[in-house]
Amino acid sequence: MLSDSSPTSLMNPAIPGLVWAYHFHPGAAPCTRLPLDAARSDLEVGDGFLWLHLNLVDSRVNAFLENFPGLTPPAIAALTTHDTHAAVTLDEQLVYGTLVDFQREFDSETRDIGWLHFFVSDRVIITTRLQPLRSIDRVRAAIEKNASRYKKPIDVFETLVAEFQRTLIALVMELTEEMNIIEDFVYDNTPRDERRRLAPIRRTVVRLHRHLRTVLTLLRRAAATDDDEMPPGFDDAASRLIGRLEAADHDVYALQERARLLHEEIDSKLSSETNRHLYILSLMTAFLLPPTLVTGFFGMNTASLPFEGNGSGTAYAFGLIVISVLAAWWLLKRTGIL
Repeated sequence: MLSDSSPTSLMNPAIPGLVWAYHFHPGAAPCTRLPLDAARSDLEVGDGFLWLHLNLVDSRVNAFLENFPGLTPPAIAALTTHDTHAAVTLDEQLVYGTLVDFQREFDSETRDIGWLHFFVSDRVIITTRLQPLRSIDRVRAAIEKNASRYKKPIDVFETLVAEFQRTLIALVMELTEEMNIIEDFVYDNTPRDERRRLAPIRRTVVRLHRHLRTVLTLLRRAAATDDDEMPPGFDDAASRLIGRLEAADHDVYALQERARLLHEEIDSKLSSETNRHLYILSLMTAFLLPPTLVTGFFGMNTASLPFEGNGSGTAYAFGLIVISVLAAWWLLKRTGIL
């Protein structure tokens, strides 16, 4: 049983790290948002269920969760971990672990990966995070708009994963538009090196695909768990989420392949441009090599050069230079190089 052992204030709240808390209950008013200065006794819900969202920046969250009823040590570890990898664990009709999300600034949305830790039972869902996250904020907005659709904690969990999928699709569309612009420059008549602009897109897509595949694998494994270990409604929710994430994974994989092919096209065009420059350089070398030999020969063995006496040897040297250039041109033309 939770006890209210200290005065509640915003500076020293009874629920440390509280970002928001919702009490879902059946009836005409399906959802009530608890104030930030709520007491611990407010968490003792007689009907419905509770959603607590906590900020791990507050170091007192660990101690608060250790005294929260219904939390097992592995669940507490999952809620307070700083690990950066996804995890979904089912144990005695409890679900806990870590989900992937995207960080959000106060005035903008980013593409940086964030991590949402969660715990789901039949009476409560607890989520924790270090940075503000994009998807979970949208879930809160959806609850404020229509809370009647959430009948049990697993419904909130399903919405969290579904919002991540929607955010992922929106990000894929943004990356697709950026790739379209790069593609237009790549296939333009004027060659340009767009690898620097393409590199962050490829890096983002690869990370998205890796984390998405991990979440998919974890949900498939969880859906294959014995029914005794599953909380009510998890099997159906997992099936729907797997279908959603598989569709998103197909789009992310297609974008990854497109980025790879575009990178290969850029490399191919740059290689062709380099080969063209080497071809021109080779031709210049072929044309200039015979005159170089002639000038070297006359420079060593000719007594009458320009600015030395009458300079009558210059005419012979110049004539041989012209003849050598023409001979080189004829030879290149005959062999098909020109």
